Amino acid sequence: MPILAPTRQTVIENTPAWLVDIAGFFVPVDPLIALLAVYALVVIVYARGVIRRRRRTDIAPAIAFMGGLIGLYLFTQTGLDGLGRRLFFVHRLQHLVLHHLAPFLIALALPSAVLAAGLPAGLRRRLARASAPRLLRLSYRTVQQPVVGGALFVGLIALWLTPAVHHWAMASRAGYWLMNGSMAVEGLAFWWFMLDPRPPGASTTTHGFGTRIVVLWAVMPPQIAIGAMITLSPVGLYPGYAVAERAHGVSAAIDQQIGGLLTWIPPAMMSVIGTLVIMRFAFAHQRATARSGAVRDDSDPGENPTSSRSRRS
Repeated sequence: MPILAPTRQTVIENTPAWLVDIAGFFVPVDPLIALLAVYALVVIVYARGVIRRRRRTDIAPAIAFMGGLIGLYLFTQTGLDGLGRRLFFVHRLQHLVLHHLAPFLIALALPSAVLAAGLPAGLRRRLARASAPRLLRLSYRTVQQPVVGGALFVGLIALWLTPAVHHWAMASRAGYWLMNGSMAVEGLAFWWFMLDPRPPGASTTTHGFGTRIVVLWAVMPPQIAIGAMITLSPVGLYPGYAVAERAHGVSAAIDQQIGGLLTWIPPAMMSVIGTLVIMRFAFAHQRATARSGAVRDDSDPGENPTSSRSRRS
C-alpha cells in the first residue's frame, strides 16, 4: 500500500498549538513587501559593515541598532501590529516603540559609518559624490531646528490622538500607515538631532548641548498633559476599540487608562534618559577640550627650550 504524503491540513492538525501560535504571530496582518525588503536590506548592509570594520567598539552600538530595528519590525509586520489595531493600550505601546524607543536606540548607535562600510565600494563612492536635492536639504535643516523639531515631536502625538483623526486613521488603510509611518520617521529625525555626539557647530544641524536638553524638557509637559487627559477622561474616548475589547475580555476603562498611562509616563522618562545621554556627550567634549588645551600648553612653539629645561630642573 503506497504511503501518501501528508496534506497541509494533516500537518497543521499534528502541529503543537503553541508552535502554530508562534508561527501565526510572525504572519503580518497587512504585509508590506517593500517594508520587509527595507528591513532585510538594512540588516544585511549593517551586518556587512560590522564584519568589514572588525572593531570591538561596534559591538554595543550594533546591539542598540538591531534592537531598534527589531522594535520597528515587531510593531509593523507581526501580530503586535494586528493587536495594536484592536486594543488601544497596545496601540499606545506600538507608538511608544515607533516614536520613542526604536528611534532612540537607532540614533544612539550612530549607524552611518557602519552602514557606509557595508555598501559596495562603487555605490559608496557614488553616494559620496552625490548631493541631495536642495529642497530635501532645506526640509531636513528645517526639521532639525530645535523649535520646529520639538513642535513636530509633540504635535504629531496630539494630532493622531485627536479622537476624530484617530478614528479616521484606524478605519483607513492609507491613514493607518500614514499615522505609523509619520511617527517612526519623525521619531528618527528628532532623536537623530538630539543624540548627535559632535560638539556644537560641527554641522548646521548640530546644536548646543544645553539647547537640546531644553527641547527635551519642553516636550515633556505636553506629553504628560495628553496622557493625563486620556487617563482621566470618561470611558469611551476612542469607541472604535469596543468590539475588540469585549472579544479580548478587556474593559474599555482599563484599556483607555493603560493607554493613557503609556502616553503619560514612559515618554517623560525618555526625556530624562535623553538628558543623561546628552550630558555624557557634553562631559566628554569638555574632557577632550581640556586635554587638547593641555597638549598645546606643553608644546608651545614660542617657548624658549633652555628656559623650559631650567624651570623643570
